[in-house]
Amino acid sequence: MIDNSSGKENEIKLLSFDIDNTLIDFFTFKSNFPKVWIKYSSNKNFILTYNTGRLIDDVLHLIAKGVLPNPDYIISGVGTHIYNFKESSVEKEFNDVLDDGWNLEAVENIINNIDHPISEQPSKFQHSYKRSYFFHDASEDLVENVAQDFANANMEVNVIYSGDKFLDIVPKWANKGNALQWLLKRLDLKTNQVLVAGDSGNDSAMFDLKDVSGIVVANAHEELYSYTKHKKVYHTEKEKGDGIIEGLIFYEILPKEALEDANIDHSEDFFIKKELDNISLEDDNEKIALIQEGYEKAIKALRKNITPLGFSACSIPDNIPNGTDENYHSVWARDGAITVIGSLSLIDDEEIHKCQRQTLITLIENISRNGQIPANVRLKDKEPDYSGVGGICSIDSGIWVVIAFYEYVNVTKDIQFLRKYIGDIKETMRWLGAHDSNNDALLEIPEAGDWTDLFGRSYNILYDEILWYRSNVCFGRMLEMLGNYEDAGEYIRWSQVIKKEIVRNFWPSTQQQLFHSVSFAEKQFTLGDTSYLIAQTTPFDFSWRCDVLGNILAFLHGTIDAEKAHQTFKFMLGVGANDPFPVANVYPVVSPGDPDWKPYYTVNLLNLPNHYHNGGIWPFVGGFWVKYVNKLGFRDIAIAELHKLALINKEGISNEWEFTEWAHGVTGKPMGKAYQAWSAAQYIAAYHDLKITKTNSKN
Repeated sequence: MIDNSSGKENEIKLLSFDIDNTLIDFFTFKSNFPKVWIKYSSNKNFILTYNTGRLIDDVLHLIAKGVLPNPDYIISGVGTHIYNFKESSVEKEFNDVLDDGWNLEAVENIINNIDHPISEQPSKFQHSYKRSYFFHDASEDLVENVAQDFANANMEVNVIYSGDKFLDIVPKWANKGNALQWLLKRLDLKTNQVLVAGDSGNDSAMFDLKDVSGIVVANAHEELYSYTKHKKVYHTEKEKGDGIIEGLIFYEILPKEALEDANIDHSEDFFIKKELDNISLEDDNEKIALIQEGYEKAIKALRKNITPLGFSACSIPDNIPNGTDENYHSVWARDGAITVIGSLSLIDDEEIHKCQRQTLITLIENISRNGQIPANVRLKDKEPDYSGVGGICSIDSGIWVVIAFYEYVNVTKDIQFLRKYIGDIKETMRWLGAHDSNNDALLEIPEAGDWTDLFGRSYNILYDEILWYRSNVCFGRMLEMLGNYEDAGEYIRWSQVIKKEIVRNFWPSTQQQLFHSVSFAEKQFTLGDTSYLIAQTTPFDFSWRCDVLGNILAFLHGTIDAEKAHQTFKFMLGVGANDPFPVANVYPVVSPGDPDWKPYYTVNLLNLPNHYHNGGIWPFVGGFWVKYVNKLGFRDIAIAELHKLALINKEGISNEWEFTEWAHGVTGKPMGKAYQAWSAAQYIAAYHDLKITKTNSKN
């Protein structure tokens, strides 16, 4: 991870940010950056600088309209003017530097002789130190030829090409980097005290400053990714202003709470307001008391799953094996990884921490020669098993381990541990990537190849694709921690491709999308517009059902934005996915006679309607649900849902507080194994996510 803790000398003091499609949307001017910056920066002494291709008057107009907060400086015209905002004056000394060798008439003569369609941009983008043109789809060689034409004429200028259509010609000393360097000297600051951010090629010069820190937003052009891939930058998962907020949180310039302010307040929506009104009638002290008790019981349940090899799926002494139940006597990759993630708030507990670490070691050290993480490792003989039900490989097992490994090292900062196993994790990523056999960025999943191993889903499955997106981000972040910024950027860049494909394929819409290929699901007129990401697509069919866990993870992992997540939340509340307890894994259930019904759903009577993966209530999913609701900004509703989760975890088969595996979707009666590790761990995670303390019970 990029380290900003090496002392005051390296402390970031100046921010130099591009404007268009970095801080704000170019067309709509929309951005969460202004309100977040104004709220959290008032007590901090950062020098905010806009470094843009826009001219000064244009930027001042945006500031006056409230589109942008007041800066300290504006570097405008791609580095051709520096404006002191507080003193309302141009730094004339900088323009004296630009006069050397600049001849506006000669520039125009050379441009007019270019043998490629070119036209001037509007006059508002032109001034005496800048000529700007539309130069669509110019090749790299063509741009180099333009630069050579100026060199042959003994003119030293900067030829800046960006966005596959914008060509700027400016004096040789004029670019965003040189102007920033001049300003730093004026302010007596060093380059390692600067944070820059951008989205296109004309921002690249800012990243050239020695030891500068950087943010590249998720919507950045490939040209900037390619240029900065060897440099010390943070690649955001969010776009534009939200990406800047994410980056500022990473560099600890903004607090984590700033993300919550980026969400639109929906508390006045009729549906949500009704839910909040119902909650207000409940006894808060009673709820908090049970939630507190549940937390203590969850830790005890988690401890029952500690073994020498790592976390077992369920408590061995409390579950007498019967037939295939022997399978539970293992360290399962999926269960173990989710348990590790959920219990990371207990990292200071030596016994639990040791088991978290050992779980990861057991799984990674049994990786196959082709990079596959085992589905489980048996406790009695330490033998790995690489297949799930019917001998089918478990795709999500490896993905969850990659994610859990990142979450673990991100909390512990154990770089040596990361360095030891990064090669194995890379092999796992290659094995996983091989399941994208048609190179469309999405994995092709075999039937029963993930956690719903007795439920008939296959090909492009929402849940698996969300995890695939997240694992690419996590692997990229781990490479950043090791200083491998080039490969880190490639993986995080690829994650954005995966994200776009997920939204395009799983959030069907009747809205026309010009110049884009249309997915099979989007062609189905009977499907129309949805309020959630559908469960599955194939080249021949789709499942319109709502995969509850997949949609929850989509928002928690940043695959969809808060607006889409809010639509989904209202839908899931409306259909009662969280009743009687949080939360059923799919809506609606599959019944006999339905085209999706399969004969093997009756095996062990597991996937009857409202059972197991066919609409059963899963407490571990309930933990993710609580965090989902809280991330949407509905803390009171999240607390109420955590209280309901405490109730189902308390409702045991033989004893209270058994944290059972699952419950019937209608009756809410607990079923499956007792003292399930991931049920306990995700309750713990939800409790910490809400930051509930013992003082809450007194209010």
